[in-house]
Amino acid sequence: MRAGLYSVSLGLVTTALEGRGKGKSSPAMDRTHSHSAASGSSGPMTWFSMIRRGLLEGIRSGVRVNASVTVSQDGSANFTTIGDAVAFAPNSTDISDGYFVIFVKKGMYQEYILIPKNKKNLMLVGDGMNRTIVTGNHSIIDGWTTYSSATFAVHGERFVAMDMTFENTAGPQKHQAVAVRNSADLSSFYRCSFLGYQDTLYAHSLRQFYRDCHVYGTVDFIFGNAASVFQGCTLYARKPMPGQKNAFTAQGRTDPNQVTGISIQNCTVTGAMELAMDPNGTENYLGRPWKEYSRTVYMQSFIDGLIEPAGWLEWNETFALDTLFFGEYENYGPGANVSRRVQWAGYMKMNATQALNFTAENFTTADTWLPFSDIPFIAGLL
Repeated sequence: MRAGLYSVSLGLVTTALEGRGKGKSSPAMDRTHSHSAASGSSGPMTWFSMIRRGLLEGIRSGVRVNASVTVSQDGSANFTTIGDAVAFAPNSTDISDGYFVIFVKKGMYQEYILIPKNKKNLMLVGDGMNRTIVTGNHSIIDGWTTYSSATFAVHGERFVAMDMTFENTAGPQKHQAVAVRNSADLSSFYRCSFLGYQDTLYAHSLRQFYRDCHVYGTVDFIFGNAASVFQGCTLYARKPMPGQKNAFTAQGRTDPNQVTGISIQNCTVTGAMELAMDPNGTENYLGRPWKEYSRTVYMQSFIDGLIEPAGWLEWNETFALDTLFFGEYENYGPGANVSRRVQWAGYMKMNATQALNFTAENFTTADTWLPFSDIPFIAGLL
């Protein structure tokens, strides 16, 4: 089995290298802080170089590739749509079998894609953020539910996406319109962009990790009830409808025993250009409580001056203000001053011991599953 896996992997690498030219080596997994771990990489080509080098030296125990296909709209590849490539992928594989890789060449893919539960260990590799784009425009105003409005939805465990953009172009006037809905356990998105307005990224359930991603939106644009960790990401507030207030997060924990929440660490919280040019001004908040035990923390992140001094927004008068858990730890920047933050019983200016509970290692056991993908991550605090 091992020889077969390595042979197929090297074939994949050779094809990628012949089509893309020479690139730099990718950094190895970063178990401690290194903000530049991925910033100097050159895209998917780097990924394949890493696999080839490791397999030739016979020393890698992490990334394994079972087989691969390529998607291109010009008809030069195995498939012309991502959906067909997903359907072709093997069912119910084990991580020991390796990843099934779908390499998606640059282009605008107008598809609504579902990765079902039986499509495990699937890796989607694009040509780069804003080069390989999956796009749709379903919204609640046009008859879809929030759940069903997703352009891209994933359930299969250990899913990996990198160097892709996922968008919902319905616009702020269409209200809830999801770009990505993620219900996949042990899933990760690396160097991906999520573009939308209200409800852009539905981190629905189970353990999820986002590294070096860009997320754009307006109202509740990162929401759901997963145990999700964001590292090295940039979160951009956009211009909403007149009269709306932006909330970066809306976490949906319904029971105090659920080990779920949104953990934002070593990220940048800022506004998109369109918001900066808004003459009327928009109120922007770190989050609001979607459900009774909503839990969101910001740690060691840059918070720009667009955030209101109160920091956090009510959902509906006093709902959940005593039962939520909203925390901040060692953030910096013009919007990070906590002296005028909300005085809710559930709001916490965390210490290091409390913050440790929301690190990738402790909150999602990332050290037990992320090394299989070799995506860089910070296990603890900086």
